[in-house]
Amino acid sequence: MPALLEHTNLTVSDPDATAKWMCDLFGWHIRWAGAAMAGGRTVHVGTDALYLALYTPGAPNAPNDDNYNTVGGLNHLAVVTDDIDAMEAAVKAQGFTPGNHGDYEPGRRFYFHDSDNIEYEVVQYD
Repeated sequence: MPALLEHTNLTVSDPDATAKWMCDLFGWHIRWAGAAMAGGRTVHVGTDALYLALYTPGAPNAPNDDNYNTVGGLNHLAVVTDDIDAMEAAVKAQGFTPGNHGDYEPGRRFYFHDSDNIEYEVVQYD
């Protein structure tokens, strides 16, 4: 059996606020929340099997302007939906701006940035 990706840990400015919009938008739930290293806080948000660990040390550094040109930088996170039009409306309702739409094999996609400038891809496969 191949190894499975269980979680990814991201540094964000406010893990509780990020977890809230992720729960609202993606239908996820908070699996755990509490104190973390360096006096920080972490919130685990996702499904029962997979999640994102949202961490803040309390005073994080500002994000890089262009992670695509930074070795070790996070380029984007992708989620799959079965109704991309409804997801785009929900993204807008959260106050984020969808862009970079693409309709090509094997599906449709768009991207948006959150308030921490983390890029997300939303894709619907045909």
